[in-house]
Amino acid sequence: MLPKLLLSLLPLVVPVLSQAGAQYVDPDNGIPFWGLTEPVHGMTLGWIFPPLDSTGSLANEFIGEIVAPIDTLWAGVSPGGQMLQNLLLVAWPYDGSIVRSARYATDYVQPLAMSGPVLTDLPSTKVPKLRYTGTNSIPVNTFGVPAWVFSSIGVDTPADPQSTFQEHTDFGFFGLDWSQAHASADDYNNWAAGGTGGGTPTTTISTPTTTPTQPPVTATPYDYIVVGAGPGGLITADRLSEAGKSVLLLERGGPSTAQTGGTYGPTWAQGHNLTKFDIPGLFETMFTDSNPFWWCKDVNSFAGCLLGGGTSINGALYWIPPDSDFSPYVGWPTSWGNHGPYTAKVKSRLPSTDHPSTDGKRYLEQVSTVVSQLLNAQGYTQITINDNPDFKDHSYGYSAYDFLNGKRGGPVATYLQTAKIRKNFTLKQYVYVLNVVRNGAQITGVKTNDTSLGPDGVIPLTSKGRVILSAGSFATPRILFRSGIGPSDMINLVQNDATAGPNLPPQNQWINLPVGMNVQDNPSINLVFTHPSVDAYDNWAQVWANPRPADSSQYLKDQSGVLSQASPRMNFWRAYGASDQRTRYLQGTARPGAASVTTVYPYNASQIWTITVYLSTGITSRGRIGIDAALTARALVNPWFTDPVDKQVLIQGINDVLSTVRNVSGLTLITPDNTTTITDYVNNYDPGSLNSNHWVGSCSIGNSSSTAVVDQNTKVFNTNNLFVIDASIIPGMPMGNPHGMLMSAAEQGVAKVLNLTGGP
Repeated sequence: MLPKLLLSLLPLVVPVLSQAGAQYVDPDNGIPFWGLTEPVHGMTLGWIFPPLDSTGSLANEFIGEIVAPIDTLWAGVSPGGQMLQNLLLVAWPYDGSIVRSARYATDYVQPLAMSGPVLTDLPSTKVPKLRYTGTNSIPVNTFGVPAWVFSSIGVDTPADPQSTFQEHTDFGFFGLDWSQAHASADDYNNWAAGGTGGGTPTTTISTPTTTPTQPPVTATPYDYIVVGAGPGGLITADRLSEAGKSVLLLERGGPSTAQTGGTYGPTWAQGHNLTKFDIPGLFETMFTDSNPFWWCKDVNSFAGCLLGGGTSINGALYWIPPDSDFSPYVGWPTSWGNHGPYTAKVKSRLPSTDHPSTDGKRYLEQVSTVVSQLLNAQGYTQITINDNPDFKDHSYGYSAYDFLNGKRGGPVATYLQTAKIRKNFTLKQYVYVLNVVRNGAQITGVKTNDTSLGPDGVIPLTSKGRVILSAGSFATPRILFRSGIGPSDMINLVQNDATAGPNLPPQNQWINLPVGMNVQDNPSINLVFTHPSVDAYDNWAQVWANPRPADSSQYLKDQSGVLSQASPRMNFWRAYGASDQRTRYLQGTARPGAASVTTVYPYNASQIWTITVYLSTGITSRGRIGIDAALTARALVNPWFTDPVDKQVLIQGINDVLSTVRNVSGLTLITPDNTTTITDYVNNYDPGSLNSNHWVGSCSIGNSSSTAVVDQNTKVFNTNNLFVIDASIIPGMPMGNPHGMLMSAAEQGVAKVLNLTGGP
């Protein structure tokens, strides 16, 4: 038998009830547990709590047990009911004893060992004692739904409590009235000290009662199911619910900012209701944190799996789209040309600012001064960028953001908040959408990993309902592949997967569309300089654990100062003609610090700063996004420099940027240094470092199913009620970072969906 565990309080996320718990008494120790004997595998799970009014450490623990046949290769419990953001207890037999550990998972990957919980065996019962303090707790005075897991496959290293293991082979949930699972203080303290007895048997684990049969799971149908709570999904769900439709928004991750329930922040900000995602100055630490739970683990590129998606983890550069962003020149249908009313809607919800500190001042602006000297000599004009969105040739200005009141703004601070107050809007987090469920062209619902939302995890639509995919440029294609929509080579990979294959529709219902094709991303090159006036701000390396005291104090006081802004300080654009008669635009972003330095020069690290040079609107290089045999989303063909003209223009642009370096006293280019030419520097640049993470086009909008995935109304070709509204529909690179342009596109896209006949 496996041992009995003394556990703690932990979060509850309600899943499905398949069985009901009751009271029983363990015959070995006489403790009256509340729990369940699971009849298929013969496991018993039980808990007993101290009194409800307990204080101190006693309020954060309980006695619990997992009892299972010795041939069980490993077993586990989640008192909170789900894998994510919950304490997980796992145990297995080895060499005549029991090995066990406490785990925690932030995504659907191997749960990692926790350093906080302490397991201590109680002498008379062999019960390990665990004490764990979490941010949430089991609802000890009401009803809850714990989960159990069972595996017939052994762990990889049985002697090691932190061994890795394969996914469980079976699992289940059961209902439990936690309010009844409390003992007197005297009885609880006796058992916690190793004592026995005191329970009145109602049943025992050797002769368990038959648990009552529960009613079948029912599912609520919705007019609209929106998949993904990034900028596209949040705006879409808000506008749909505003129109009176019943809306379910599904997000595979969890909270981000404090306003959304997030709690992950630096030690120095504790007690101030601020998370990593709130504080603009922590942007650079998104890429260096030792616990980066916000990145999607099944996407082979940086993609945000949390509320807000990319808008909760990016630098928040926010450009009001120029008219060219929605022109046929970049591939938009002519019906999208009048973006003004939709851009105005975004601006009214999210005004931009190029001075985000709450005191109205700009901080750490030495880089801006140096860049202006560099560009003025090249005929550039300084502007307020978002006051002149169409002025993108030889123009520069202070970086603009959608920060609000010195904190991250974006759609989580605006659109999500208005949606949440409507009774016809439902948000579910930690729900992984596997595929849409369809019968030919008709979508009937979505299949998820959450069986509490419907039988076998399937959530249905109302009779005229619609599904809108807003999962992003990588995840939306994967959902389509898993739904039998896309190139046959991708769908065949799904068909060969033992889990995903059975969920595909029949092969005669597969829909051949160019999903994943025509992908673009800005090719980008870093140029690193030093200047004696520049404060590199320790290359942003100290802002998480040990920021400059004056700056952290100022920010905590009123969200002002250096930390109220992300690292970029200046942006500029220039137009270039080329041999193919196309006009391409170059963008520059300047910031203190540097991602990397390669030079033979000695240099002063406290003076380093960077210009990242991008190529944007007008580029012709394209790649492909797909999946591999493990169904991991990845770039199959990189989208940078597949057309050599793009590279020629970028090289010319970099040379032009550098043409006036000598005009600025004290300015030194250290990467590349004078041991290489710009042409060789670009030719030898690490392809992986060209990635700007501005992926667009994988489900491109257009007028023909031979070249596009969605039509001018964002409906997936050859389906009746499946739509896509996210960055994947953008047919060509916008002028700048796509954040603002995407929100305008979402406003226009959801308006077109609502205007279509035949919907709910």
